[in-house]
Amino acid sequence: MHPRLNIAKASPEAYKAVVALENYVQTSGLERRFIHLIKLRASQINGCAYCVDMHVKESRHDGLSEQWINLTCVWRESPVYDARERALLGWVDAVTKIAETGAPDADFEVLKQHFGEEEIAKITVAISTINVWNRLAVGFRLQHPIDAASKAA
Repeated sequence: MHPRLNIAKASPEAYKAVVALENYVQTSGLERRFIHLIKLRASQINGCAYCVDMHVKESRHDGLSEQWINLTCVWRESPVYDARERALLGWVDAVTKIAETGAPDADFEVLKQHFGEEEIAKITVAISTINVWNRLAVGFRLQHPIDAASKAA
């Protein structure tokens, strides 16, 4: 697989617009763990290796446990996530797969039990933003860095 184009060079204004959304998400006041869950889960759903790699590393850097990070892809089967995280993950799945789900009322109702309207708006913008990044990275075949190989013990 080879990169198709560099959006920052091809259209600096388009790239700046997406970066502005990202800057909003990062300064929105959402808890870091929620931003990590949103970014990692949506990137898994969208099959974006570049973003999964990045968000796993960022989650680790911010002190989230390996188990918490590793089980996001099977969150429904794991008790490691609290009720707020589970409500958030359900909404990430619903909004990311919106063509399939239609963003069901049931998922929204669960979300409303744990978050206020302002938080829900910010969460949904964060979900939308990572979905934009995923579509750019997958569409343009952005390649994640390859870490140095480690030796087995």
